[in-house]
Amino acid sequence: MPLSELAPDDERAPRRGRRKEARPGELLDAALDLFVEKGFAATRSEEVAARAGVSKGTLFLYFPSKEELFKAVVRENISGRFAEWEQEFESFEGSTADMVRYCMRVWWERIGSTRASGITKLIISEARNFPDIAAFYQQEVIRPANDLIRRILQRGVDRGEFRPLDIEYSVFSIVAPMVFLIMMKHSLGACAPQEYPLDPQRYIDAQVENLLQGLCARPAAKGRP
Repeated sequence: MPLSELAPDDERAPRRGRRKEARPGELLDAALDLFVEKGFAATRSEEVAARAGVSKGTLFLYFPSKEELFKAVVRENISGRFAEWEQEFESFEGSTADMVRYCMRVWWERIGSTRASGITKLIISEARNFPDIAAFYQQEVIRPANDLIRRILQRGVDRGEFRPLDIEYSVFSIVAPMVFLIMMKHSLGACAPQEYPLDPQRYIDAQVENLLQGLCARPAAKGRP
């Protein structure tokens, strides 16, 4: 997939002809668009309301502040999915190596390739200026994500599939490649040569295999080529 296809989603046209009372889901959808397009600081509540086709007063009936609106967007699109992922972890029957492959590929399909991945770029860019939303994101997204990855890695160690690891720091070996892919989609991609191809699935496959196999050649087992 060329980098041009990894660029942020185009700004959507305002929704017209809406009924006066929009559902909260429509407001969250409009807010996600604007937070990803403009960032947290630059997004105004009245813009969200206008894009959803309602008044600012209607927006505040559901979400009393921009901070509460942002939290609801994160819960709707990211943190609300951890229960689903925990259930998949508990029921997974394959090897832990397969679980790592599945984890990274599914994360891209469900979050990374969607508009919701722009929330990560927003946090990276604006966290220092908005410590309250940074603390919220740490509690609702980063901690549960890291905890789930720790459980996956510990499963591999406990089953003898992985060597003993520094679990706390090995987590970042999975997180870092995915953050890079997000930044390529929402920021760095605009600076890279347009002829440079970046296929997200091929990238993820390469990162997974480097993670699981390492880069150093190993002596062939006796009797094997």
